[in-house]
Amino acid sequence: MENNEEFEQTIQTFSDGIKEIARQTRKLIYKVLPEVVEVVWIRTKKHRIRNRTKRKKLNYFCWVMPATNHVNLGFNYGAELPDPKNLLEGTGKLFRHYKVKSVKELSNPDLIKLLKYSTTYRVPPIN
Repeated sequence: MENNEEFEQTIQTFSDGIKEIARQTRKLIYKVLPEVVEVVWIRTKKHRIRNRTKRKKLNYFCWVMPATNHVNLGFNYGAELPDPKNLLEGTGKLFRHYKVKSVKELSNPDLIKLLKYSTTYRVPPIN
């Protein structure tokens, strides 16, 4: 994982605590799947993650988006992911998110299972 200047731009207006949660969330994603490709939208402060494949439009599996009091770790097919602990929030047709309010929450084994599964669910394999 390299330091991404664009990612840092998306979090620059947030508190130091939120910045650290966002950085550690990004780090967790790289730990689960080191080959990911990041797409940073500076204006909307959204950081999308996809597998490295040729089918770019169909392989995003999650996103990181800071907010004032938490960082959203979102899942593109979150409504379809197995979530027996009901960690995910949202009412959309497919998208769901988890509000990360502390770095400690990123060690939650149930959250890590969701993240690992999301890297393969409806996502083409890495080429």
